Amino acid sequence: LKSHAALHRLRKHCSCTSEKAKSKVLDFFPIVRWLPSYQLRDWILGDAMSGLIVGILLVPQSIAYSLLASQDPIYGLYTSFFSAIIYAVLGTSRHISVGIFGVLCLLVGQVVDRELALAGYLTESGIGSGISSNDSAVLLAGQGNGSVVLGCDRSCYAITVGATVTFTAGVYQVLMGLFQVGFVSVYLSDSLLSGFATGASLTILTSQVKYLLGLKLPRPQGWFTLCKTWYSLLVNLGSTNICDLVTSLVCLLVLIPTKELNDRFKAKLKAPIPFELFVVIIATLASHFGHFDTAYGSSVAGVIPTGFLAPQLPLWSLIPNVAVDAFSIAIVGFAITVSLSEMFAKKHGYAVDANQEMYAIGFCNILPSFFRCFTTSSTGCQTQVSGLVSALVLLLVLLVIAPLFYSLQKCVLAVIIVVNLRGALRKFADVPRMWRVNRVDASIWLVTMATSSLVNTELGLLVGVLASAFCVLGRTQRVRVCELGRAAAREHYEDLTSYRGLRTHPGVAVFRYEAPIYYANQSLFKKSLYDRVGLDPVKEKTRRLKFKKKTSEQEEEVADVTYRKPEKDEATAAATVTLDEKSRRSVRSVVIDCSAILFLDTAGVNALKEVRKDYEDLGVTVVLAQCHTSVRDALERGGYCPDAGEDHGGERRLVFFTIADAVRYVQNLSAANGDCDTKC
Repeated sequence: LKSHAALHRLRKHCSCTSEKAKSKVLDFFPIVRWLPSYQLRDWILGDAMSGLIVGILLVPQSIAYSLLASQDPIYGLYTSFFSAIIYAVLGTSRHISVGIFGVLCLLVGQVVDRELALAGYLTESGIGSGISSNDSAVLLAGQGNGSVVLGCDRSCYAITVGATVTFTAGVYQVLMGLFQVGFVSVYLSDSLLSGFATGASLTILTSQVKYLLGLKLPRPQGWFTLCKTWYSLLVNLGSTNICDLVTSLVCLLVLIPTKELNDRFKAKLKAPIPFELFVVIIATLASHFGHFDTAYGSSVAGVIPTGFLAPQLPLWSLIPNVAVDAFSIAIVGFAITVSLSEMFAKKHGYAVDANQEMYAIGFCNILPSFFRCFTTSSTGCQTQVSGLVSALVLLLVLLVIAPLFYSLQKCVLAVIIVVNLRGALRKFADVPRMWRVNRVDASIWLVTMATSSLVNTELGLLVGVLASAFCVLGRTQRVRVCELGRAAAREHYEDLTSYRGLRTHPGVAVFRYEAPIYYANQSLFKKSLYDRVGLDPVKEKTRRLKFKKKTSEQEEEVADVTYRKPEKDEATAAATVTLDEKSRRSVRSVVIDCSAILFLDTAGVNALKEVRKDYEDLGVTVVLAQCHTSVRDALERGGYCPDAGEDHGGERRLVFFTIADAVRYVQNLSAANGDCDTKC
């Protein structure tokens, strides 16, 4: 029957009908499902206003986060534009938008800076000076790491690296969706992601301090970049640009309170007030008319061209260098998107497909990478239509307005990044509460945060995953067997140490093990059970063998005195009974409550078989109760229940549906054995 059912499922999955093909197409392009039911008159005005405001907010953020990814401002605008359109077509969440995300920009920027250093670009002169900058170094093919394109300056090579990383991460995400591995997101817990985001935020904050102070310092590579950066900042503190410092302080004093106002009144506002854009406009005008770049040496955004560049393929020879980095970027980007999607879907009463989200985010990275874009993820809350409106706003900026930001100071962009880190940095205030609620989750958060910030960002994600896994394993290692007692009024059993008024059965001990039994904890299960019963069968067998050997030696010594032998046998038997009764605590039967055992592997089944056999050798009956279906199946496959003959009586003697049934059975069995012994 099982093989027939499996064959039927295989035929069902492999068959192809017109309805199934149509459903697959509609699932792959969710816009085809929701667009015909879009209520144009009721929703278009709100979506248009929301999209307009979000698009306006995306302009300064896109330019700012380009700095974090070590790219020119134009590439941030490209990224936000293309990703918004693609996710509107392929995404399943109706309440998030896809764009530039700070943590991913940091990861991309670290890879870009590393490859730039390997290629021989040691300064930042090319970043922010425009695509066609003439003062940037030009490397010929064969120099540096051998991957540089002929005539490609620093800015050109930076976006080439960024686009290649983005393409590779997108391929990973599409492959994950193809192989239906969207479930991996469940292994990234909230505490892990929160700790990782907070640790990365500290790194981002540190990386922006040099722009706030107007210092031109290279980004450190390798591990412990946070400490290296702060050391470099302190050493070069005397070279601070006063103009940039004053501008940074003024912008911080304006943006922090205004962003707080937006957060406080967000329930009453249809869309947030774009204070960032106001600051950018005012700062750009002040820098332009005050000639901050020439008079005070302030770093500015530089030339931002209009229009689009011709599509360009990734640098294939660079993929092996960035493959590992791209994988961590793919996992983080997907986890952030799915967590936000599921949160808004639950709030508004619909479902999201994790695998389809993997496809959507993957193509939001693959397709834009041909147009010199870098990695994206979910960034906020809006509908797909408002996302398209935001894309139109960005298109207007790309075609007309972008060159007007030439005089925008980099320190202003750094302020925008720092102010947007408030949410992640506030998590430090929640640490005491997290510790009170759950110390394990708080520990995972602290370990992940510390590793991400102090050691290495990508390593922090790996350490967080390993810490979570070890915590889960550790919980199964710390579980102990507890003895149960029966309530007086009904047949209900609970832990004797947790409740009062519970009664035990004479000669019968009931125990519960609240964890799965598998290879890693099966020995701990047996040890804990033996300790609670008060009788270790292995030690008892050893003691009996020693006692028997000693008795045999004594019998040989007194073999010539034959008339004393019967008295010796009687004394030996009496001593044996006395020792056995003392070590057993008068327990003749053991009932193991399996209601908390979720699964058994081969080692777990063998452990239960060993417990039963060892105790049966000592005359103690062991039975199981309240086993889950999966546990019963594992016991059956593992040969726990021996062949019982007719009526399957053997299984009833070993496994019971309730504890009460098991207790009554062993009591009746003990009584029957007692009557038999009396008659004998």
